[in-house]
Amino acid sequence: MACAMPPTPTVTDPLLRVRDLRVSFRMDEGTVRAVDGVSFDVYPGQVVGIVGESGCGKSVTMRAILQLIDPPGRITGGEILYRRGETPIDLARQPPRGRLMRDLRGAEIALIPQEPMAAFSPVHTVGAQIIEAIMLHEQLITRKAARARTVELFRDVGISMPEQRIDAYSWQLSGGLRQRAMIAMALSCQPRLLIADEPTTAIDVTTQAQILALLRELQHRYHTAIIFITHDLGVIAQMADYVVVMYLGRIMEEGPVEEIFHAPLHPYTRALLRSIPSLSSNTRTPLPVIAGTLPHPFNRPSGCPFHPRCDNALPDRCPTAVPALQMLRSRRAVSCFLHGGLAEPA
Repeated sequence: MACAMPPTPTVTDPLLRVRDLRVSFRMDEGTVRAVDGVSFDVYPGQVVGIVGESGCGKSVTMRAILQLIDPPGRITGGEILYRRGETPIDLARQPPRGRLMRDLRGAEIALIPQEPMAAFSPVHTVGAQIIEAIMLHEQLITRKAARARTVELFRDVGISMPEQRIDAYSWQLSGGLRQRAMIAMALSCQPRLLIADEPTTAIDVTTQAQILALLRELQHRYHTAIIFITHDLGVIAQMADYVVVMYLGRIMEEGPVEEIFHAPLHPYTRALLRSIPSLSSNTRTPLPVIAGTLPHPFNRPSGCPFHPRCDNALPDRCPTAVPALQMLRSRRAVSCFLHGGLAEPA
């Protein structure tokens, strides 16, 4: 399949529409509901930030979009509607190893994984792996042309001496250069949707700032939609246009980034924002923390999943009923009884 871009939908049509997505892992000890009814939209050229504590289901949600859920996990419900031209395709119903998913991965939907050292093969040069990806999706291109494109990609992502670095192995590059090479691979076929799964986790703050600036620049240049996964709200503030807050496989709140940061509605979102260190804080003052820990997957609380850690929990409702995600106004939704939410059907 060629890397040519399919027809672009209108601005009012989401590029990706996830509806009531559910992913479970069935094991001897029980069933883990890693993703439990997640719904959100991604529009062309938009940056959607998905934030939450480790273990809340962010990465599993993204792997489900790409049909990369490893056994014993599987998608048990919901839709993943990807708009390709005028006809949406339900990716949740596609065979993971089928021709369509193999054509989409890397060409139209690309992934920047958490750890590029583990993503790159240590026995092949980084350039050879990117050239292979280009030739896989664009069968008419020659190896010489694919190599020239890879050199240009390295130059675009800020890798110095790209003609030499293209023949380097991943273990010969610094963490920042490996991450830039991984971004070059993800952008090699100019994808319509880029999934960045905590791409700044294992690098220092200076390199992190450079990587974020690079992603923003490339996003504007190629008009690529990005799903940016992180637990760092500071990164979300810099990158995202729209924010989805997840907890224990469910969406607690979603909305435009300015509204989420300046007028958070869910107690969990407010607790996350309070825990961010501030330069104006008094010295030698303990940082606010969220009480308790994320529940064990085999021991999920009844009712609202956040109620055991919530300072504002309603004792007559939160422990027994699960609040449904409700739209309060245009593109602003919250799952909380404090805002008049209704309970999900039993």
